[in-house]
Amino acid sequence: MIVRRFGGTVGAVAPDFHATAFNELQFVRRPGFSLPWEEFEASYERTGGVALDAETEGRVQLEVETALLRLLEERIGEAERALGPDELLLIESRPGHDYPRTHEHTETLVEGGHNRLHFYYHIDPPLRLGVYRRRGEVG
Repeated sequence: MIVRRFGGTVGAVAPDFHATAFNELQFVRRPGFSLPWEEFEASYERTGGVALDAETEGRVQLEVETALLRLLEERIGEAERALGPDELLLIESRPGHDYPRTHEHTETLVEGGHNRLHFYYHIDPPLRLGVYRRRGEVG
């Protein structure tokens, strides 16, 4: 499960990436998990983390943008599938501080005597996800 802090609460989210809304990586709230931040801090401990990035390139801009978002979503899915029992991923990247953004670089290439655009996209800074595990009872 992926969760995100919303002010004083932590709630479940899912990626909602669309190339047509390419300015930021969006996550939408999902039902089923919500805790006050203080309760989350008391119930879960950070056991690790991952930083996810992605890069793509190609000749058709929308295809390259879509491929970038799919690649990042696949990497998020891999991180989620690697979780153990009682673990979850907390989005640690903060909007306005270190939240991932997409960056584009375009080159004009000459192929067969014709100018062709080639698009390069990457995510920077990486999306930071903390791995958190429910604290076990000692005893």
